[in-house]
Amino acid sequence: MDAELEAMVRELHDRQAIRDVLNRYSRGVDRQDRELLVSCYHPDAIDDHGMFVGPAGDFFDWTDPSHLCLFRTHQHIIGNHVCELDGDTAHCETYYVFAGMTKEGNRLEMSGGRYIDRMEKRGGEWRIAARKCVVEWGTEGMMAPESQELFAAVGNVARDKSDCSYDRPLKIDPARIGIRIGV
Repeated sequence: MDAELEAMVRELHDRQAIRDVLNRYSRGVDRQDRELLVSCYHPDAIDDHGMFVGPAGDFFDWTDPSHLCLFRTHQHIIGNHVCELDGDTAHCETYYVFAGMTKEGNRLEMSGGRYIDRMEKRGGEWRIAARKCVVEWGTEGMMAPESQELFAAVGNVARDKSDCSYDRPLKIDPARIGIRIGV
């Protein structure tokens, strides 16, 4: 195989491996599978979901009870995906829609936004090294006024290059680590 074709195949393989991480994440949170969700992150990764900032295992332990308490079923749906490969680092922006049927009142609650990820390939495996979950819209039940301030603190949301999706390298503010609000 010539070098150019080999590089193209390697790039396609890396891109698919990164998409697989995103799909495993959604499945892990929707199936409430801690092991699967944690496998999407490097051990030292930090996830900033606005109301939670910390490592993946702690994120699962924080979010799982709220999902069980509030929703009888839910889905995290992955949409548009942009991935800039830079050697063993990838800068990704992935749109998501969350839809959940509440246990109480059987209402559909929805929100949408983007996962801004710095993925790293370590030991031949792509995983999330840093994640910002940017919540951009939601139904009334999902967008309580007290939550909006926390969502806004994740990173700048703009329709230009000042948006946090352009930050290189993506970093989580160390002062935010340890935030845990809610269930």
